[in-house]
Amino acid sequence: MKKHLLCLAIAWALVATTFSCGNSSKTASTSDTDSTATATVSPLHVAGTALLNAEGDTVRLTGPSLGWHSNWGRFYNEGTLRALKEKWGANVTRAAIGAHESGDCVRTFDTDSAYAVDCAIAAIDGAIANDMYIICDWHSHNNTAEDAKKFFKVITEKYGDSPNIIYEIWNEPLDVEWSGVKEYAADVIPVIREKAPSSVIIVGTPKWDQDVDVAAESPIEGKNLMYALHFYTGTHKDWHREKADKAIAAGLPIFISECGSMDCTGDGPIDYESWNAWIDWANKNNISVVMWDIADKNETCSMILPTASDNGMEWKEEEMKEWAKLAKSTISERNN
Repeated sequence: MKKHLLCLAIAWALVATTFSCGNSSKTASTSDTDSTATATVSPLHVAGTALLNAEGDTVRLTGPSLGWHSNWGRFYNEGTLRALKEKWGANVTRAAIGAHESGDCVRTFDTDSAYAVDCAIAAIDGAIANDMYIICDWHSHNNTAEDAKKFFKVITEKYGDSPNIIYEIWNEPLDVEWSGVKEYAADVIPVIREKAPSSVIIVGTPKWDQDVDVAAESPIEGKNLMYALHFYTGTHKDWHREKADKAIAAGLPIFISECGSMDCTGDGPIDYESWNAWIDWANKNNISVVMWDIADKNETCSMILPTASDNGMEWKEEEMKEWAKLAKSTISERNN
């Protein structure tokens, strides 16, 4: 919603180059199939409307999303992931890998695919090292299926069916018919399934991930699929939850892969009353919640001040904005 419309594209010829993101660097290629860390989290699967672990227990994930890699790649490192786990109590984060240039988003996938892949790898390795789940998010508003397939082919060839990774194939479709989103999913999902046959995949829904009720009328066939619901509390009120209630009643599994406590622009005052209503609703329905975002832009939804270190373990309390403190308290309440 609020975001400046990210970018993501992966020039196939750049896959075997040396990448760098934040303070990390490594070489990634289609033949590099081993992660730098060993996963210990339980594999996830979807049954009915629920997200479950290998033992069949309901899983409710909560954590903050990283900001667009193109502008805030400095936070895509193991130290920040460790801080989100140890200091914030998060059990999930999200790597928002931008697909195409837009607005003030620079160095996006279509202009620097090597950097995009490196940031994704750095974030995923950081999550694995800290026993967290991570959403590998193709952060696009437009239909960029060809680039998405190239990107996900690289990531899945490296990580396979790693239990840490959840794939989000289209961040926020704009005013697109559900039939168009389904066609996109039918094109992209098989690329992921070739190497990650059991991983959970989040499918976007029309109108900035609002029309989950429309998706529920004709869901996609396949296992371990969930559907994105996004909300910003200053804008989205009871009517939006009513649409989600209708989708859940129809059997649609929902994942809140992005949300905020302010207006959908990402700015404006924090609406605490509306935030509490949304979290109460998510708790009642055992829905996972990922909050936007670890970034240092001058806007309400960016949680960190520009003076903060690249490494989250070095952040000071005064360098975290009001929204960060609310996010931390929400994470603590839901994950403890």
